[in-house]
Amino acid sequence: MKNFGPAILLVILYIGSAHSQSIKSSLNPTFDSKVDSILRLMTLDEKVGQMNQYNGFWEVTGPVPKEGDAAVKYEQLRKGLVGSMLNVTGVENVRAVQKIAVEDTRLGIPLIIGYDVVHGYKTISPIPLAEAASWDLEAIRKSAEVAAEEAAAAGINWTFAPMVDISRDARWGRVMEGAGEDPFLGSRIAYARVKGFQGDDLKAVNTIAATAKHFAGYGFSESGRDYNTVDVGTSTLYNDILPPFEAALEADVKTFMNSFNLLNGIPATGSSFLQREILKEKWAFKGFMVSDWGSIGEMIPHGFAKDGMQAAELAANAGSDMDMESRLYVEHLTALVQSGKVKESVIDDAVRRILTVKYELGLFDDPYKYCDEDREKAVTGRQDFQDAVLDMAKKSVVLLKNEKQLLPLRKSGMKIALIGQLAGDKDSPLGSWRALGEPNSAVSVLEGMNAFPGNSLEYVEGVKFTEGTPGFAFETKINTTDRSGFEAAKNAARNADVVVMVLGEHGFQSGEGRSRTELGLPGLQQELLEEVYKVNPNIVLVLMNGRPLIIDWAVEKIPGILVGWHLGTQSGNALAQVLYGDYNPSGKLPMSFPKNVGQIPVYYNYKATGRPTNPGSDLVFWSHYMDSPNEPMYPFGYGLSYTSFEYSNLKLSSDGFAKDGSITVSIDLKNKGSVTGIETVQLYIRDLFASVVRPVRELKDFQQVELKAGESKTLSFQITEKSIGFYNNDGKWIVEHGDFKVFVGGSSQASLEKDFKFLEK
Repeated sequence: MKNFGPAILLVILYIGSAHSQSIKSSLNPTFDSKVDSILRLMTLDEKVGQMNQYNGFWEVTGPVPKEGDAAVKYEQLRKGLVGSMLNVTGVENVRAVQKIAVEDTRLGIPLIIGYDVVHGYKTISPIPLAEAASWDLEAIRKSAEVAAEEAAAAGINWTFAPMVDISRDARWGRVMEGAGEDPFLGSRIAYARVKGFQGDDLKAVNTIAATAKHFAGYGFSESGRDYNTVDVGTSTLYNDILPPFEAALEADVKTFMNSFNLLNGIPATGSSFLQREILKEKWAFKGFMVSDWGSIGEMIPHGFAKDGMQAAELAANAGSDMDMESRLYVEHLTALVQSGKVKESVIDDAVRRILTVKYELGLFDDPYKYCDEDREKAVTGRQDFQDAVLDMAKKSVVLLKNEKQLLPLRKSGMKIALIGQLAGDKDSPLGSWRALGEPNSAVSVLEGMNAFPGNSLEYVEGVKFTEGTPGFAFETKINTTDRSGFEAAKNAARNADVVVMVLGEHGFQSGEGRSRTELGLPGLQQELLEEVYKVNPNIVLVLMNGRPLIIDWAVEKIPGILVGWHLGTQSGNALAQVLYGDYNPSGKLPMSFPKNVGQIPVYYNYKATGRPTNPGSDLVFWSHYMDSPNEPMYPFGYGLSYTSFEYSNLKLSSDGFAKDGSITVSIDLKNKGSVTGIETVQLYIRDLFASVVRPVRELKDFQQVELKAGESKTLSFQITEKSIGFYNNDGKWIVEHGDFKVFVGGSSQASLEKDFKFLEK
């Protein structure tokens, strides 16, 4: 019993314990009564402590800090004034901090241990945007499940993922962390990721609590500049931004994280509209809200709070339950309650939510349940994890162009030049937000292609990407002057049958704080591509990227283009298997690729203007650019295969339906090629006339189907009221009678269409 603090003993061992008789009558099997029992034992300071989260602040297996900030935090931890810690990893370290919380504090309330497990813990899966390109919800769920099990084995019980922000701006570096531009696909993926992290039983030792972030609007930061202001209408808020958060809630996500941005002039951290009115009241969310790193204190430079005390007051009253590293709750909330500026009932509500999640995780039953060294050793890097992330990586690759069937490559008798520093890079493929993925642990493209020994493969860097070795902060400069490797690259290309060039972004050029104004190939890579093309145009360009890039020259000139993203630990094996045809690419773009930066934001589900076209006239007075088409280079939902698919015979079961009814949509799909392939069949709807103007088309359903060469299949979809409804500007879900179009095809530019009506009777 010495491993448990007094409060845990009171809850677990109250039967037969004289010390616990005072609360015995109030205990029952529900979490509510157990939480209330703990609350009654807590001082105000201890309640506030549960709302305080600290970053790991000292070497926990080393000496106790004696002075400075670390010493202050340590004493607060010992006094029960810390409810959660983040960035404490590994069983040994987690056990050490948990031991202090459980055995040294007055009440022995366990810590919840958080970490940014975004796309893997040590075994790294593709970045989330790449996973979204798979459109494979089961594989995405499995990816999160692998990440959860590996993290849980290392002592983690809470991840700050998934990020479910919708974004239409590739300049924003955090697009790599989300699911792209579409709220329907984003919602389906949000649900899958939450289920993967949390599983069916949160008390199981292979699951962790998930976080839906960033609530809300973060992906719409003006000019794509991180942390910038967001200014959107209510139609965009309710129909585009909020649906993935609702989907996460439907998946029973345990925590939300607020965002850094302003929304309607109010920091999200201080927005009672978002946190109380929508999340906790309208949606009846029972978990807790954690601030993003320091976002409570950041309301001061925003110009919303005059000092730390007011920032704490505004955040707590608005519904932000836990303070991540601004330290303002633990410094000011007790005084704010005593002065009447924050009601103690607000504190109680926040603490009740936090304690409930700890109960749901099973931490009160066993605070050390995640601290098993044998399990950590057995689970970390398991072979089935490697298999799962390889499967995920292959499904994430998108084939953009394949003229003259240049791909797949033959497995013998070819001379191949492999060019690009990224082709040999074992670090960039891990991408940003790689948790504890070991530096340089990814399989490189060079290693992956060497596993196919039938061809002659010559590798040259061509150009140094960076001057030095980039780190997480990407402080290293991009090389823009050293062309000394160009000649070697051209010589290799001259003698090759095919040139495979791996170009794009370093893994740390996308992610938080990594906004870009230019989205072409960084440094001298574009110049290298053009120089190699002069001596051998038979090029396959493999992009390694965390966002859509501007590749207009390549699209015009290069016959083969693959989007290879940052695919994680098994990156090189996945790309090699796609290049050689062991896997037929099936990915579809989750974000449109723009022709140029001037088009941004560019997205498929835009709303029509009053002057959408210029029929039969030379006048310029219509919505267009004088120097560029309106359309993106590649649209949302686009992706080729090594085979070809034919869509035909689009049918509707009727030309209209009324309330509580539906229409069945059927389409015939045929594999016209010579190899088996997977196609993602997409259904879009347009509401032609509505009380609030609707987009020109919206994704409403999709199915993935595998067809053998020559095989055909009829697919069916259901259109219901849910398919055609939307939120009005007051946030009310409405379904209006009227005229609609349905489109079915292989991208958001699907051309097969039919008309239907939603009838009054």
